[in-house]
Amino acid sequence: MSAPYRFLLLSLLAVFLPQLSPGEYLPVKAKVPDPKREFRAAWIATVHNIDWPSTYTLSPAQQRAELIGLLDLAAATGLNAVVLQVRTECDAFYKSSIEPWSWFLTGKMGSAPSDGYDPLEFAVQEAHRRGIELHAWFNPFRASATERSPKSSKHISKTHSSLMLSVGSQKWANPSSDYVRNRAIAVMVDVTKRYDVDAVHIDDYFYPYPKTVSGKTYDQFDDSAAFRAYQAKGGKLDVRYWRRSNIDSFVQSMYSSVKSTKPWVQVGVSPFGIWRPGYPSTVKAGLDAYDHIFADSRKWLQNGWLDYFSPQLYWRIYPADQSFTALQSWWTDQNSQRRHLWPGIASSRILSSDDKGRPSTETIKQIEVTRNKPSPMGPGHLHWSIKAIKEDRGGLRSRLGSAYAETAIPPASPWLGSSAPEPVYVAPVMENGGLTLAFKPGAQARWKVIQVKEGRQWITLRRIPASQSSYHLDKEPEEVAVRHVSATGILSVPTVLRRQ
Repeated sequence: MSAPYRFLLLSLLAVFLPQLSPGEYLPVKAKVPDPKREFRAAWIATVHNIDWPSTYTLSPAQQRAELIGLLDLAAATGLNAVVLQVRTECDAFYKSSIEPWSWFLTGKMGSAPSDGYDPLEFAVQEAHRRGIELHAWFNPFRASATERSPKSSKHISKTHSSLMLSVGSQKWANPSSDYVRNRAIAVMVDVTKRYDVDAVHIDDYFYPYPKTVSGKTYDQFDDSAAFRAYQAKGGKLDVRYWRRSNIDSFVQSMYSSVKSTKPWVQVGVSPFGIWRPGYPSTVKAGLDAYDHIFADSRKWLQNGWLDYFSPQLYWRIYPADQSFTALQSWWTDQNSQRRHLWPGIASSRILSSDDKGRPSTETIKQIEVTRNKPSPMGPGHLHWSIKAIKEDRGGLRSRLGSAYAETAIPPASPWLGSSAPEPVYVAPVMENGGLTLAFKPGAQARWKVIQVKEGRQWITLRRIPASQSSYHLDKEPEEVAVRHVSATGILSVPTVLRRQ
């Protein structure tokens, strides 16, 4: 039955059914507290089959089942977003006319899933069905993550081999190339246009990471030919400032391009957690991302070239030389544009070889740090990666169950639009021992959020897509409130029903 007819039927039932049984629900004016706000996310990495699919040999049906399992886990844990990697090495985890299908998906670059399904389309639908945002994660410059994946003839390393930088066993699309930067942005715009994603997201892979020999750090690539060409055209910057200018240009253009496509789609950047050693003064060690991967991420944050900023703060709270707390506080002080500041937390380092003995309580303490000095519009964080939750590292799941005891929706982004959506029109029907809420279709909103009153306390049950035509409660609460949520997170006035 189509949504309009279902709403009409349930509306008629709502009129006549209460005459036959007591306890009807009627609209009332009541104060309802706003839902809790906190961004709770996990990365789902596809490169090297880290998180999904677990192997490129899975059938499409097995891939879908595995992804549903991860999304069910995310929902059960209390997450409200996942960051799914859709471009690992200038490839695609979706139908693309620009780049070939990923080797990590099918075991052959350029080969589509055998039954024709579109993984990104499927992921968006299933995530939204569970009230979870889907952020599409892109690697803009890495062109070859592994020698195990023979490249398609349509891959950039074949069609534009002169633009490749060799980086050990990997290849990198040269960020100094206008073509390379514009192609990466075109890929993001293409996904933004064709898929109902909530955000586009990039991580810390800008220029390739350096190598260290005998305590000295060296670039792993040779871009001298491109730099000489830049100088021949009159360029005056030295080589390291020139590299940074290439990345600055990319980030600024990426942001403006996504905004001109769909203004409400967020842009998230997750850079290396330390801008430069010595900032803050207690952080004396660590990679100099400004000078070694040419990422002036503080500039991007201060210029507002992003909507959320998720520095990878993968260290413990103690010791102080690379302190999660000190870095979180320093980045907060740099946030002059008042964008979302939601750090990455290294939950995968719990009881790992990277950090032997790290307990799961470290993740919980770091979540508390983000809450004690929150982002301007509300706190948030991302787990690297969902595997730590899936494997229940150190009993992490039960601890997150306590930390996420209260359901939360992501903070609003009013700089992307501050208009409140229209109220929800609800037809209540008591059936099957519970309460069915039928919604009038056609609302200009992205989500609905449902709250119920238990005693004197309002409880947020869940977020559902605004397009969903009905929602069934197994119980008959004293009061229920439903609001629309705009694409930028702005709440409507609540529609409140009280059982008479």
